[in-house]
Order: sequence, then C-alpha cells, then structure tokens
Amino acid sequence: MKISIITVSYNAAATIEETMQSVFHQSYGNIEYVIIDGGSSDGTLEIVERYSDKIAHYVSEPDGGIYFGMNKGIAACSGDYIGILNADDVYASKEVLSEVAELLKASSADTLYGDLEYVAEDNLQKVVRKWVSGNFQSNKFLSGWMPPHPTFFVKKELYTSCGVFNTDFKLAADYELMLRFLYKHKLSAVYLPKTLIKMRVGGVSNNSLKNRLAANKEDRKAWVVNSIRPKWYTLFMKPASKLLQFLKK
Repeated sequence: MKISIITVSYNAAATIEETMQSVFHQSYGNIEYVIIDGGSSDGTLEIVERYSDKIAHYVSEPDGGIYFGMNKGIAACSGDYIGILNADDVYASKEVLSEVAELLKASSADTLYGDLEYVAEDNLQKVVRKWVSGNFQSNKFLSGWMPPHPTFFVKKELYTSCGVFNTDFKLAADYELMLRFLYKHKLSAVYLPKTLIKMRVGGVSNNSLKNRLAANKEDRKAWVVNSIRPKWYTLFMKPASKLLQFLKK
C-alpha cells in the first residue's frame, strides 16, 4: 500500500524542515511525499530543495491559497491513500504511518482518522489541548462533531468520485469536505485511537475571534451547499466541543 502525504507551504521556513523530517523518519517504507508551495520568499524553497531526493513531486508557484494547494497536491498523488500534513505540523511518532497502513489494510475502510495534540508554537512537547476524536458514527456530525482534518486519510479514488476541496471556502473547506464524505456520502471510516499529529497553535481559522466567527459562518454554508440540514443546535455545539479539549491535555 502506497501512502501519499501532501504538505502545502507558504513562507514556512521556520517550521517546514521539522515537518519534512517527521515524514522522512517514518518507519513505513512506501511513502510518496508531495510538497506544494505557494511561491514562498522567506527561504522555504532553499530548505525544501536540500531534500529534493526524498520528495516525489515539488512545485512552487503562486496559487489561490491552502485549499488550492491541497487540490493541486491531490492531483499529483499516485498513492492508494492520501494524507495531508500541514507545514507547521509533525507526526507524533515515527510509527504513525505504519500504524495507519496496518489499520487501513485490516479494515479496508474508505477513510481513517485519529487524535491530535495542539502544542505550543515554540515547544512541540508542551501540549496546550488534546483533540480525542472517539469512534465514528456519521450522525455525530449533528452534534457538532468532526475528526481533526490533519489526521484524516482518504482513498485517492474517492477524491475523484466525491470531489476535492471546495475553494469557495476560505477557512472551512476541510470541514465541508469531511461533512460531504462522511455524512452526505456515508463513506466508511475507521478510528485509530492515538495521537497521530502534533499541531502548533495559531491556525488561521482560530487565531482571532473575527476568523473564528467567519469559520463558523462557513460551517453553516457547508450544510447548505450539500443540501443537507443540521439540527438547530449543531452549529452551536461545534465550537462548544472545542472547550472540552482543554480538559483532555
């Protein structure tokens, strides 16, 4: 089983080397690594080019943002499953992709997800909050649930049959895609109950109240564009569920 990993970057010189090293140090052998850069000008390119022999596909050019980059990466992948590792995230251990592959082989699931730790920007060992996903039931979306997208692995063919990231969304295209795949299309999912990703705090959708409100507006839009209706409480429960993550660190 080949696993393709996509990293989308833009001016990520401060963190991307750690991200790449966490991929290169994986114990799993059949990895295709794809890096899509949005035209960085801060030294990111020089760092990436030092490891060009370990990267299957790399491009740097201006684009419309992170979701455009993810779609470009998906088109370049040839693996059986695709995962996305952001340019300031790292895998929690060198065994992550081996364990992902083992469970996907055993389950033949369409998708897989796990748990995620938010860590301090300057200290990967300092856990700020922990996202424990729990077992999968598609109806949990009605209660504001979603899996952490950085831990989400998908059969490549499903990006053809169910679509890629909707670039009309600026902050919540990952939520819209998972809602579409897991709730609307009822794709199968398997949960790997361990921390797969360490994610630095400060993501775009969460780094200000203004962006959080804008993301919540896009969450509502995600249901509308898929012609499905949430419960009256669904979109209030989604941000509220994040508060529990602080109790699980």
